[in-house]
Amino acid sequence: MRHGKKVNHLSRTSVHRQAMLSNMATSLISHKRITTTVAKAKALKKYIEPLLTKAKNDTTHSRRVVFSYLRDKNSVTELFREISQKIADRPGGYTRILRTGFRSGDGAEMCIIELVDYNENYTQSKGAKKSKAKTTRRSRSKKVEKEVVETPVAEVDEKVTEKQNTPVKEEIEKVEEPQTTAKTPEE
Repeated sequence: MRHGKKVNHLSRTSVHRQAMLSNMATSLISHKRITTTVAKAKALKKYIEPLLTKAKNDTTHSRRVVFSYLRDKNSVTELFREISQKIADRPGGYTRILRTGFRSGDGAEMCIIELVDYNENYTQSKGAKKSKAKTTRRSRSKKVEKEVVETPVAEVDEKVTEKQNTPVKEEIEKVEEPQTTAKTPEE
């Protein structure tokens, strides 16, 4: 039975597993997105998230701790210079796993693991999404309706028409000025 065993061994020895996770973390830092199996992605997520949290605090000690896991100077430099700046405000959840289907050879479930702040397509679609209006109770909405009814409608209509007419008149004058032509002496 496997009660209380939280580590997925991924059918590898501990040395092989640590080397594989280190290499995958290095690739994720340099490419911002990698394709792998779901089991490896989940193991990588547990491996790299604490390193990303350490990278927020740029000290010699944290650099040395992260280097002991990654063993790649370029990845550590990129992590502390670029990635830590982007994830500074995020309290956690630096990676995202997107399932892509099954591998044709052995049927393993495949996925893409990526750094959340580097997927611009996903963040743009989230930003374009409308925020849902907050629902309130009736007693409160009646008060709001009374306040709205009390404002004079005639004043609002006059202001709106003035704002709408002003730019249109200026545009018409600008268009008419270039069309005027001076008469030549021959005519």
